[in-house]
Amino acid sequence: MNSLSKSGTQEIRNQELGHKDLSGQVIAAAIQVHQTLGPGFLESIYEAALCIELDLRSIRYERQKLVPLSYRGHPVGEHRLDLLVEGVLVVELKAAKTLEDIFFATTRSYMKAVGVEDGLILNFASMPLTIKRVGRELRNTAS
Repeated sequence: MNSLSKSGTQEIRNQELGHKDLSGQVIAAAIQVHQTLGPGFLESIYEAALCIELDLRSIRYERQKLVPLSYRGHPVGEHRLDLLVEGVLVVELKAAKTLEDIFFATTRSYMKAVGVEDGLILNFASMPLTIKRVGRELRNTAS
């Protein structure tokens, strides 16, 4: 069942996302990192540790992947993803007190930019690790 958040964006439940096995493996790796390091470090520390854990599990990823953006065929800037896992899963890492709505919007923008349907937001500052699965909003909305 879908529900609407305070900001009116559609929240997509776990059972509706693809790549469950892969996202489960990434989540298991993140839990291992969080159990070992605990909260309190910078995001970059967790990113480095998660990459080590993904390597140990033979999970392919691109770290700090640069994604060029264009508007009407003209370059307008670049996005930098924390991780793109196996080319199908955007993983955004946070070390924030709370997850803000903008984190979900940003993750969805990254997913759209690289053409994937699934994402994860992992917040290492919380106890326990906060894990949010993110699906692309495929509906058209007039704003």
